[in-house]
Amino acid sequence: MAQDNARRTDHSGIKMGFVMALFSIALGALWVRTGWVQLHEGDDLADQASRQSLAAEYEYGERGRILDRNGAMLATSVEARSVFARPHEIENVDVAADVLSRDLKLSRREVYAKLKSRKKFVWIKRQVTDREAAALDRADLKGVRLTTEHARIYPNGHLAGQLLGFTDIDGRGREGVERVYDKLLAPSRAEFEVQRDATGHLLYLDAHGREVDVNGKDVQLTIDTHIQHAAEQALANSIAKYDARAGIVLVVDVKSGDILAMASEPFFNPNTVRSSKPSQRRLRPLTDIYEPGSTMKPFLFAAALQEGTITPDTLIDCENGRWKVARRIIRDTHPERWLPARKVLRYSSNIGSAKIGMNLGAGVYHDYLTKLGFGEKTHLGLPGESTGILRPAGAWSSVDLACISFGQSIGVTAVQLARGFLCLANQGATRDLNLILSPKSERKNASIQVFSPETATTVLKLMEEVVQDDGTGRSARIEGIRMAGKTGTAQKASKEGGYGDQYLSSFVALVPAEAPELLVITMIDEPQKANYGSMVAAPVCREVTVRTLAYHDQLSETLHAEAEDTPVVGDATDEPLAAAVPAPVVPADDGKVPDVAGMPVRRALETLVRMGIVPVIKGQGMTVKRQEPAAGQPWPGNRAKEGTDDVFVLWLS
Repeated sequence: MAQDNARRTDHSGIKMGFVMALFSIALGALWVRTGWVQLHEGDDLADQASRQSLAAEYEYGERGRILDRNGAMLATSVEARSVFARPHEIENVDVAADVLSRDLKLSRREVYAKLKSRKKFVWIKRQVTDREAAALDRADLKGVRLTTEHARIYPNGHLAGQLLGFTDIDGRGREGVERVYDKLLAPSRAEFEVQRDATGHLLYLDAHGREVDVNGKDVQLTIDTHIQHAAEQALANSIAKYDARAGIVLVVDVKSGDILAMASEPFFNPNTVRSSKPSQRRLRPLTDIYEPGSTMKPFLFAAALQEGTITPDTLIDCENGRWKVARRIIRDTHPERWLPARKVLRYSSNIGSAKIGMNLGAGVYHDYLTKLGFGEKTHLGLPGESTGILRPAGAWSSVDLACISFGQSIGVTAVQLARGFLCLANQGATRDLNLILSPKSERKNASIQVFSPETATTVLKLMEEVVQDDGTGRSARIEGIRMAGKTGTAQKASKEGGYGDQYLSSFVALVPAEAPELLVITMIDEPQKANYGSMVAAPVCREVTVRTLAYHDQLSETLHAEAEDTPVVGDATDEPLAAAVPAPVVPADDGKVPDVAGMPVRRALETLVRMGIVPVIKGQGMTVKRQEPAAGQPWPGNRAKEGTDDVFVLWLS
């Protein structure tokens, strides 16, 4: 018995040893595997785990705003919902196509084709309405989702539309300021991680501590909304009255060179770019080349006075209104014989001007025109600017010199003409035109003293005589204000050769004449009921000047009343002029805030901006859900008196 027990005990030890050996081998193998995974496969496995548990998400910023010189909003962005699909996630393509085509009012065939695409992502419809977004939320289609984008809106309708330009549906600038400053205005993208479970559902987002600014930067123009509106309104009135083809108004601050208004008719509303024509989108003051006519004569007189070939009292034979140069007959509208040079400019004699130019010489006059910047761009920085047409002096015939002396056989843009008159207004020294206040332009052209201050002052005095009782620009005169001006009535070249029966009517005004602070240029292209610059363009200059001076509180009470009573021609444009923002007014002390809740955000913005209020927009959607201050409350400007915040906030649905 004892021997049998001993034998059993010996077997038990062997078994225990065997088991322990197996455990040791297994444990060793695990340690080896752990070491291998840790040292050789650790990085790859960590990446796989991260991809399974974390998702990369992106935050897209908002495009920067475009503001006028006073901070008034010209272009901004609001949140909008867009619909996209992931075709591989859709369970029933037929049902999804039916729902999407019905709720989004799209072609079922096109929707079906998108849903059958092999792409991982397809857009179904961009920037849908709140009603369409709500319908899709209720439908709850697997594989179809809503995302938030930003839609570009222009609260003032067609105000400065060509200058602002527009963006495409992806938010990229395509024309105007939107295109030139696209990189600055464009938002950026911030990437962050979102944790998710095994099924792919997002668990949480930790956005604390992120300091990434994804919004685009603002751009501030030199344009003044008040003056821009006055210019567009006066231009529309004249074009409607004379059934003209197009028109331009430029208003420039002489001391700074800032362009305060750049109006171009036909107007263009960047909110409705799809229904616009290329001719509406063209920024005519920069792109269109004109033979300016008699508005070029002050430069001729300045050059001749500077060279000493004439004085204001030099007598010139104006040939009784008819003079032959080579084979060309030059005529004057008002025949005269001997006139002093000052009256040659006052009565705008082509013959007298031609004789002054021929006495000055082609090479000398060409040099002055080049120094003034004709024949080259103004480099305002906007696309499509023309260089104009100024041929080399060696290519001028005697007829060319005579014609260029009274503004024909030369092509200029409105901004080139403005730069030239800015030189005369700046005591004979050149000065750059500006369109952008912020960011600061790096363009710093050296000023050139083209004419002496004495010459520039003399020319301004001669131009002041143009608006006197017997001058061609008397219809632009403003009682109590000294104005220097010049009319222009240029016969336009015909497509068949020579000159046709259409005209460019223009007027230039500098106010006050003795030390100009304001430059106003008007060009009316192909007026039909009259063609003289004194009849068609001069009244526009007068109206814009009166309203600008009234805005700056530089007019008598009588003229203030005249500026406020200016009539509006509502059918002169492709939309009512009311769509353009009028001069913002300060609400009365007892005025109450209107109710904009329930309005589309674009309409609410237009309503508030017209009253001088630029609201803060919060939330997403295209409809106003709530406003602060509430309807019936005091205006923000009055709320400060009551100790409340001077802010207007719109919450979107």
